[in-house]
Amino acid sequence: MSLYKPITIGTLTIPGNLFLAPVAGYSDRAFRSVCIDQGADFTCTEMVSSEALARNHVRTEILLPRAENEVRYAVQLFGAEPDVMYRAALLLAPWRPESVDINCGCPVPKVVKTGAGSALMRSPDRLGRIVEAVVRASKEALGGVPVTVKLRSGWDAASLNYGECGRIAAESGAALVGLHPRTRTQGYAGKSDWSMISDLTSRLSVPVAGSGDLFSPEDAERMLRETRCAAVMFARGAMGNPFIFSATKALLSNETWQGPSSRERLETAFRQLTLLSRDMGEGFACKEMRKQFCAYTKGISGGAALRNRLIHADTIEDYRVIIEI
Repeated sequence: MSLYKPITIGTLTIPGNLFLAPVAGYSDRAFRSVCIDQGADFTCTEMVSSEALARNHVRTEILLPRAENEVRYAVQLFGAEPDVMYRAALLLAPWRPESVDINCGCPVPKVVKTGAGSALMRSPDRLGRIVEAVVRASKEALGGVPVTVKLRSGWDAASLNYGECGRIAAESGAALVGLHPRTRTQGYAGKSDWSMISDLTSRLSVPVAGSGDLFSPEDAERMLRETRCAAVMFARGAMGNPFIFSATKALLSNETWQGPSSRERLETAFRQLTLLSRDMGEGFACKEMRKQFCAYTKGISGGAALRNRLIHADTIEDYRVIIEI
């Protein structure tokens, strides 16, 4: 049986199991769009503050709309108060997401100090109440779309409670649990322990999606095979490399894959630039895409010289001339 297959999350059926994880500062709709072009089956917004959304302080026109080619997507919310998460989820109705994801994994201090993100791993009961609140909002305003949860393995090595938190999330109504098997104190250091994904998959009746150290199609194939998780979520491995979706799909379906040409890399990066410019303005997009172009050009012939020029690009025309499009 092929490891690439459909996945059902509550009332939602997705034709494949290759997901783009929500990544702060990266998974804007321009990047999600190019990932979909390359075969991502499901995508998610950057995390959105429930407090800011409930107080009308979030730039909803930037963070929440779906991309033009985004047939199905999730909005990710973060927060520490069940009532605020409930009110924020109600406000997602105009965007009609196919799912709402709850962030219980972000390790960033400014998020954690509010009691949100991975701080919720220290309060499993509160995590459960938040899931219940968002599920209730989904039923009342979003047509009952599935609610999912993204976890870490625990706060630190002495408190690996992903099993308890996953169980509580599922019992509280979560239709899928995603697991990045690093602790909050690890951040992104060290190696993720995929055996935890396998363990959680064996414990829960709802699907489990795995994340962590997925930098190649072979990594994704191995995670699916070894852990038996229902889906994989690419995060850092997709940065500057949306082609990882098409490559992984080819490997899982045909047992072989071929990477993009240098020209395809540059053309895709330029498409992302133009899409981001449409959303954020040319000046912001050109500065933001400098780091993205550095990732896109990694490993290509003449890449270093190209990057030396690209970091000084200030306009779309500058980029066009440098990469000769």
